[in-house]
Amino acid sequence: MMRDLIAAVDLGSNSFRLQVGRIVNDQIYPLDGLKEPVRLAAGLSPEKWLDLEAQQRGVAALQRFRERLHDFKPDGVRAVATNTLRVAKNAADFLIRAEAALGFPIEVIAGREEARLIYVGVAHTLPNPHRQQLVVDIGGGSTEFIIGKSFEPRHLESLYMGCVGYSLRYFPDGHIDKRGMKDAELAARRELQTIVQAYRDTGWEEAVGSSGSAKALAEVLEQNGLSRRGITRDGLERLKTMLLRAGHIDNLNLAGLKGDRLPVFLGGFAIMSAVFKEFDLEQMVFSDGALRLGVLYDLLGRYHHHDLRDATVQAFMRRYGVDLRQAQQVADTAGHLLAQLAPEGDMADDDDRRFLRWAALLHEIGISVAHSSYHKHSAYILANADMPGFSRMDQARLARLVLAHRGKLERVAAIDPGSSDWLLIACLRLAVVVHRARDARGIPPITMAREGRGFAVNTSTGWLQKLPLTAAALDEEQRQWLSLGRGLYVRAISARTAA
Repeated sequence: MMRDLIAAVDLGSNSFRLQVGRIVNDQIYPLDGLKEPVRLAAGLSPEKWLDLEAQQRGVAALQRFRERLHDFKPDGVRAVATNTLRVAKNAADFLIRAEAALGFPIEVIAGREEARLIYVGVAHTLPNPHRQQLVVDIGGGSTEFIIGKSFEPRHLESLYMGCVGYSLRYFPDGHIDKRGMKDAELAARRELQTIVQAYRDTGWEEAVGSSGSAKALAEVLEQNGLSRRGITRDGLERLKTMLLRAGHIDNLNLAGLKGDRLPVFLGGFAIMSAVFKEFDLEQMVFSDGALRLGVLYDLLGRYHHHDLRDATVQAFMRRYGVDLRQAQQVADTAGHLLAQLAPEGDMADDDDRRFLRWAALLHEIGISVAHSSYHKHSAYILANADMPGFSRMDQARLARLVLAHRGKLERVAAIDPGSSDWLLIACLRLAVVVHRARDARGIPPITMAREGRGFAVNTSTGWLQKLPLTAAALDEEQRQWLSLGRGLYVRAISARTAA
């Protein structure tokens, strides 16, 4: 892969999309893209199980994307999945097949992270991003609302309403009547009432719509003479009259309404109509920026080692009052040990090394809740908080590492025996043990190596004799690892033996 090409894959609830971009002077110029109308959300049962037919449509689309991405290296592609795979109970099973089809990892992102990435994409396409914008993105399974200014979001929300679900629920088989339209709008307005007051209090200078539903509505309104520019309140009312008069989507004869958008057009219309009423909008412009462009710009930051996740970790350390000196020395020692276990990980952009450092810096945030069992509180926060830049899987991995940094290892016994997480857990646990005194002793005189399925730890007899509490903690550490059948062998070597 040429190093100036990057790609984003968006596994949306309505469509799967691939966007390839070229990096030129820290800007991204879209080269080409692919779109597959997978309708993933249409395969979601009321019990939140994704049916086999929808899964097969998704896998087939990703197999086609793989051909376009065959020359790309892992750090040049980021694939994200949204609402349907957030809620599907069998999402994990589908993701195994999906990743095999695509050839790259797929991250399921939380709703507010999706909103953040959408705003990043939209802000990079606006003529004046320094105005305060209200961005509305109606997707297949959820709708995101953002207020932001100068590339910085101020409010981020994701509501569980989308054009696929609303079309199926309120306009079954494509029928259009006043009852269905009213019920759809009222349902959307009830969802919106949870956020609208806070957004109105903040205010905005311009409303912007992004993604497929907004694009389809803008094109239909403009091409049928219902609006001069973008989406307007008057245009939506006139369009509603035309929809009700048609009575069925098969009877619609609207310029600009494409065939692949037709099955979900009514749900998107009802949600947008509710948005205009609840936010008291008169007009909304359309932006070509969307989730996939935001993913590309986020990937660009990682490409240049300006990873938002680093900033998020620092913000969490401040928010939860972390002991900076203690966190830093635990992180330094853990990294030192990992470099001995896995020299190939001694790189600033190595994923294992980065996750170990983040876990070390954040392992004590739970003390802000309670000192007793603080590692459980830390893990809960990391698994459930909004962490910009981190996917759900990123957060789950961080939470798992932090949960395992002390106490019983049986809590994480289900981790794949071949996972590199075991190396990270061993390094983090040992670093926490040797810095138990919370002094500024720096990296201690210990070495670490793999031994069979476990680890060997060597230190000097003289050093260990001065630290009876550390010696006792290391004895307990050996018992914990032996309980998993792995083993951690601590050997104190005298200076004479070493010589």
